[in-house]
Amino acid sequence: LNSFNSSERRMSFHSLEGRPWTRKLCGTNYPVSIAFIVVNEFCERFSYYGMKAVLTLYFIHYLNWDKDLSTAVYHAFSSLCYFTPLLGALIADSWLGKFKTIIYLSIVYVIGHVVKSVGAIPDVGDSTLHIALSMVGLVLIAFGTGGIKPCVAAFGGDQFDEENTEERTKFFSIFYMSINAGSVLSTIVTPILRGDVKCFGGDCYALAFGVPAALMVIALVVFISGSGLYKKSPPEGNVLVRVCKCIGFAIQNRWRNSKKSPKKSHWLDWAEEKYPKRLIQEIKMVFRVLVLYIPLPMFWALFDQQVQGYIQLISFVFTDTQIMLNALLILVFIPIFDMGIYPLIGLLHFCLTIFDFCRFINTHTENINITVGTDEFYAAANYGISQNISVPRGEYNGVVCETNSNQYHIDLGLLDFGAFYTVILSKVGLTTIKMEDIQANNIHITWQIPQYVFLTAGEVMFSITGLEFSYSQAPASMKSVLQAGWLMTVAFGNVIVLIVAEGAGMEQWAEFLLFAGLLVAVSIIFSIMAYFYTYVDPDQLDKTFREDTDDEKVKSSDSKKKETVSLTDMPKQTKM
Repeated sequence: LNSFNSSERRMSFHSLEGRPWTRKLCGTNYPVSIAFIVVNEFCERFSYYGMKAVLTLYFIHYLNWDKDLSTAVYHAFSSLCYFTPLLGALIADSWLGKFKTIIYLSIVYVIGHVVKSVGAIPDVGDSTLHIALSMVGLVLIAFGTGGIKPCVAAFGGDQFDEENTEERTKFFSIFYMSINAGSVLSTIVTPILRGDVKCFGGDCYALAFGVPAALMVIALVVFISGSGLYKKSPPEGNVLVRVCKCIGFAIQNRWRNSKKSPKKSHWLDWAEEKYPKRLIQEIKMVFRVLVLYIPLPMFWALFDQQVQGYIQLISFVFTDTQIMLNALLILVFIPIFDMGIYPLIGLLHFCLTIFDFCRFINTHTENINITVGTDEFYAAANYGISQNISVPRGEYNGVVCETNSNQYHIDLGLLDFGAFYTVILSKVGLTTIKMEDIQANNIHITWQIPQYVFLTAGEVMFSITGLEFSYSQAPASMKSVLQAGWLMTVAFGNVIVLIVAEGAGMEQWAEFLLFAGLLVAVSIIFSIMAYFYTYVDPDQLDKTFREDTDDEKVKSSDSKKKETVSLTDMPKQTKM
């Protein structure tokens, strides 16, 4: 082993039979270690999407922000979550390695969730403290989730041997399914915790944020549990510094020799005087992929219009339902695209019943119990406000209201699909004032299913392919960096949405049409760029440079032997 270079020693070490990382799942070519990685990703995504599922409602109904501010903060948070992967990738590839980076940033992630949950407890301080804790928590969560994003996917890809490329490709599909399985479960559970479980006299946001925090702790424990089974590649040194110095030297050298010949085939080749060819080729690979990514943020800008629509039409049911619908469709579509199976029957398990919401404000001096259909409301005396409860659409005449001394009947009239009503019970003869806070829908939500089918089909083809492409086209020393580059397309997409939403002042339908038109144009440009892209095999590149290194060593050894022989055969010279 001493005759090998450090890279070869690592490869030989990792490929030895009997090592923990060579264990396979049930006779397949899938390493046992990926089970821990997939479960970790499921729990982490439950944590992240569970928190985000109620975040807009938290801004509007708990922090009392308006929709514009809620939109701005939501997209700023989303953007930060997808800019920080670059930081995590650089830490992993240059300093700590992927394994330690995931652990340390997961701890930051957990702390962020805890701070966020404490900020949602009404008894802790005033509204200023709630906002401060919420913002600190969101920043820590953004650094935690963003920092581990590129590392987990790349770390999972590292577990596979070079010859198992097909299994590695399928792993990214399984990995993406675990993301959306966590999303589905979290968007079912978290809204229930927020709306149906009451604490501190209202919706229980503290519990809705606390459960995702607990899931993140579980994710961390599961990941650490598989420690002995992982294939852990050591960091390659300060990759960013070497890359920046190489690029800087190439630009400087090209400028100095701009009028000289012969010309170089690529501007980075001007760094050959000082830096190894392998590093230059790896930088070229990364640049070629990053250039290909330039048009892609527009896909995410259009895709994230779903969230923009949630905020504009905010209600207690639409946000939860629509996010869950997208994740459910992904779980259905991934096996369709991967295996050719069409289990559309899974869609029938999704409940499409739409409710309206209602609450009562009691101006009487007595407590009142109100029965609306099968649902019961309780409003305390002297301007007490009942909880928000969903009731089926229908005409509600003769609704029973009971106090300690009397029983009344009131007419609420039609409670329509998707509306939000506030009913004020006045003191004079228990008359009512009904206010429609959110207008009823005139189009059933079922009509949105075809759009979500196409959106989800596009996401499945786009996201999974992008993950696998980013890994397969990245040099070994920059796997996490290129994963971060892929994730940053999401960040720039959110920035585009934020700029247009805040600056353009367009109607919602006009924004949708604008982004759709821009994506059509971008798709044409990207198709042309992809046509001229040439795939690179990083493993073949490694092999080529290893062979070149071996040849140079052999030549160097031969020349030293010849020099020794010639010196031995030379006749002794007499000093004159």
